[in-house]
Amino acid sequence: MFEHTTCDERFLILAKELGYDIYGENTAGGHYAPLVRHHDELYISGMVPRMNGKIQYPGRVGLELSLSDAQAAASISAMRGLALIVDAIGSLDKIKSLVRVTVYVKSTADFVDLSEVANGASDVFSHVLGDAGKHTRTTVGVYQLPKNAAVEVDMIAALRPSAL
Repeated sequence: MFEHTTCDERFLILAKELGYDIYGENTAGGHYAPLVRHHDELYISGMVPRMNGKIQYPGRVGLELSLSDAQAAASISAMRGLALIVDAIGSLDKIKSLVRVTVYVKSTADFVDLSEVANGASDVFSHVLGDAGKHTRTTVGVYQLPKNAAVEVDMIAALRPSAL
């Protein structure tokens, strides 16, 4: 279905299908940069699932939130990170590979499906970026995240030589 579409087109289609309004909210909430470009790499700060100025799926996974809620939160966070890349370099088609992704999950001590939560982000990257969306990944269960978010996703992306 998507063989002849660009990463940017797939991104916009997915955002519309999911009802995500992820533009315009990717500013830093302190003295740091949401994205730093260093040579051929982009370092994207942790993105929480925020839309229209409000955290989506606040709370703790395994207590107030289900696995599917957490996966949705991870997908919003991933989409926000991709939107930040579009804002910075103009096109997701300039990404050679998504090198590294870290997913932080605010969960109960006995919640063990952390990698399944992270699949919510990885599925977005695979869908939008295709082969360039394959990445290494670490998922970490944590006690607290900013603004009571259930999930936070950061990433490192490498750019195609033509994008330099």
